[in-house]
Amino acid sequence: MDIDFRVVAVLAPIALAAGWAGFNIFQAALGQIQDWLSDGE
Repeated sequence: MDIDFRVVAVLAPIALAAGWAGFNIFQAALGQIQDWLSDGE
């Protein structure tokens, strides 16, 4: 199975950006949850 390098070249930055955005969103959500938990005390 041969993967066309052009497809990889197009999809790799998109996947990288999506992963980075998801990571940042996850961190922000985690911070919000921790803030809510600490506010409840």
